[in-house]
Amino acid sequence: MAYETIFNIYNIGILIFWSLLLFFPKSKTTQKITNYPWIPLVIAFGYIFFLSTSEGAFSADFSSLSGLTEMFQNANPRGVAAGWLHYLAFDFWVGCWMLKDSQKKGIRHIFIILPMLFTFMLGPTGVLIYTLILLFHNKLIQN
Repeated sequence: MAYETIFNIYNIGILIFWSLLLFFPKSKTTQKITNYPWIPLVIAFGYIFFLSTSEGAFSADFSSLSGLTEMFQNANPRGVAAGWLHYLAFDFWVGCWMLKDSQKKGIRHIFIILPMLFTFMLGPTGVLIYTLILLFHNKLIQN
């Protein structure tokens, strides 16, 4: 199987699981996905695969901005795929946490769709939006 095909399976597959979080938040399947990090674990195998087959992946200098810049400039497709899967795994994990946390706190699902979409597309921005929703929700509860 070609690297591009493996990458596409992960890249398209994650859309299915994000769709479950967004459109079927209370289904049994979604609850199983959010109760244990199954999806990030599966993505971790792809991450390890791409990282281990990427030349020079372990020689990067993570201690400086110039070292990271050089790593990205010299990256090969498998190294870039590893980096992308890293984002997919952690952003999805955060999305699962948001869903579970919002359900536990009684926040209506409609209010977390935006932060979840932002988490999927822009990672930390979604966390910021969710934090603002939590602050607003907590203020409403106290009044």
